[in-house]
Amino acid sequence: MTDCTLPDPIASVLSTWEFFLDARQSGLLSPLFFGMLCAHGRRTATSWFRPAGITKDFRRAYYLLGSLGRKTQTFASLLFTKLRRCIDPGPRWLFALDDTPTQRYGPCVEDAGRHHNPTPGPAQQKFLYGHVWVTLAWMVQHPCYHTLGLPLLASMYVRQADRERFPKDKYCPPFQTKLEQAADQIRWLKERLAGTDKPIWVVGDGAYSKRPVLRVARQEGVVFIGRLRKDAALCSVPQQLPEGQRGPGRPPIYGKERFSLAKRAGQSRGWQVVVCRQYQKQVAKTVKSFLATWRPAGGVIRVVLVQEETGWLAYFSTDPEASVEAILEAVADRTGEEQVFCDVKEVEGAGQQQLRDYHANVGAFHWNLWGYTLVEGWAWEKPAETLCDRSLCPWDDKPRRPSHRDRRKSLQRQVLQQQFLQGWPQQEWKEKMAVWWQDVGRWLL
Repeated sequence: MTDCTLPDPIASVLSTWEFFLDARQSGLLSPLFFGMLCAHGRRTATSWFRPAGITKDFRRAYYLLGSLGRKTQTFASLLFTKLRRCIDPGPRWLFALDDTPTQRYGPCVEDAGRHHNPTPGPAQQKFLYGHVWVTLAWMVQHPCYHTLGLPLLASMYVRQADRERFPKDKYCPPFQTKLEQAADQIRWLKERLAGTDKPIWVVGDGAYSKRPVLRVARQEGVVFIGRLRKDAALCSVPQQLPEGQRGPGRPPIYGKERFSLAKRAGQSRGWQVVVCRQYQKQVAKTVKSFLATWRPAGGVIRVVLVQEETGWLAYFSTDPEASVEAILEAVADRTGEEQVFCDVKEVEGAGQQQLRDYHANVGAFHWNLWGYTLVEGWAWEKPAETLCDRSLCPWDDKPRRPSHRDRRKSLQRQVLQQQFLQGWPQQEWKEKMAVWWQDVGRWLL
């Protein structure tokens, strides 16, 4: 087994996780991360084991992935606690909710089924066979770059039709819709941030702007921002009467007047131009904002109509005091989670582990998510010059932000250099081999 030395904060997080694992598995945690970091080619579980030197202990490594899948909330809480000490959330806590599929093959994969494919590609593949993950990510503004997503927790969605066809001796979790899983993640998030003095915002797309999610968000005091249907049944805000003029019963929550978003967007009056920051630049948006009541949200919401080149779009916030600029910036920041899904699949290799057991699949997917988050947390304060090594490409001099692949390769070079130079007795030889390793690292990585 490889005896590796990992830098902080990765080493401190892994050492904390080891306390919550069985003693027969805790010693494999750091080598497993080293193996995931140095894996190449198809990212099966065995491609993690080979660089880590896990040979005869491969069964314990598989059991370790299952243990990670059984304690995802515990490990996600410890990781989030470590990150919030090092990263400033800004004026508010901003999180994103979305789901993504991972394609699998074979009838023996537990809880795999037929799901909608969000990226059909040139072949127009509308459906795929595999798993779907409802994922919660922390969206933070980097001091030098754009908004980055740090995935924390995911839930595997299993259709009711897929549950019925699996053998009874196989484990299958209780049935939950995607909306119920998203609501559970909001509850988990509120428990982790209990006592904070900053507002908690969760942004999602139109698929999660439904009553089961909005009801839990209102109960937990979490502000939800999302897309509105163009035919949403909006009502006016009821008139607030003084105490002496109120009749018996509770005051009305919803007004009697119905709002039509299409008619409001079609009127030329009421539009204004606001300046906000979206996608790493200042942009001017033509918007129209007003208050309304919506029954799925359980009360008053702020509606924002945005005039785009292809037409108008409608967004909402369950906090009526939220500014239009903050709502538009949060909606744009949600796309950072789409970049997380792209990097986790293409760079980290999520979905390629080819595991059958339910908990092992959950653990492997979270291991990819947490590996992504740990790499981003390690590179948070690193300058771009140390993360991007383009010395062999002098023609590539265009300034741009380091990608996740650049950050990951920089961490690879540092870990492998420490691993290679560990134990050299003479300082002069150590300096010479350090220079030699820099050249070899550029060729190999």
